[in-house]
Amino acid sequence: MDWIEALILGLIQGLTEFLPVSSSGHLELGKYILGVEYTENLTFTIVVHGATVLSTIIVFWKTIVDLFKEVFKFEWNESTKYIVKILISMIPVIIIGLLFKSEIENLFTGKIMFVGFMLLITSVFLAFTYYAKERQKDISFKNAFVIGIAQALAVLPGISRSGATIATGLYLGNKKEHVAKFSFLMVLLPIIAANVKNLLDIEIVSQDSISILPLIIGFAAAFFSGLIACKWMIKIVKRGKLIYFALYCFIVGLIAIIFSF
Repeated sequence: MDWIEALILGLIQGLTEFLPVSSSGHLELGKYILGVEYTENLTFTIVVHGATVLSTIIVFWKTIVDLFKEVFKFEWNESTKYIVKILISMIPVIIIGLLFKSEIENLFTGKIMFVGFMLLITSVFLAFTYYAKERQKDISFKNAFVIGIAQALAVLPGISRSGATIATGLYLGNKKEHVAKFSFLMVLLPIIAANVKNLLDIEIVSQDSISILPLIIGFAAAFFSGLIACKWMIKIVKRGKLIYFALYCFIVGLIAIIFSF
């Protein structure tokens, strides 16, 4: 992987991690187009995912700090409840990750037709938010678990994590701004845990031959584009403009399917 490929893939990761178009699906398409091998890409994937985690933390740093301040009061307050909801939302993705780890990994090997069909599903998810009626509900414990199921489905390349979780939250009648914030915060611990696990897996990581320059460029590209996309996505959700991304995913999905033949 050279620095130009790292720049392109970093920008793709940063933008699509937050925009509802599937970062995993776009990274697969990007690697396919650029001819980047999976075996040289694990370390790069860890680095760019870490970059988007950092950009999320920076955008929501005040919320995160306030949550932990309240939690350490050891009271059953709103902040404690919120963190418990985030933990509940993680249950489905943990179960899927433990039970189907190898099957999921096999999907990240250039299966462009599969990515295309999953993008079509993402398109449907987003399109139906146009008809979702906001009922100004706060996210309940039950809602958190259902949104967590949507996040678990998004382990498939082509299913947008932010798209699936935000759309599900809107279907449930939750407040738009609450859904967007919850969607971005609920993914922090699963991504951090996955990255730590991969870093500890020295045998796999040692197979990578990528140099330091592409890693630095990829990290910077993913970080700064992630900052922009995260803030932008919050505004998009508030304005209810997800239908445009539905159209985009539909077009890209069709193109991916056509070119897979």
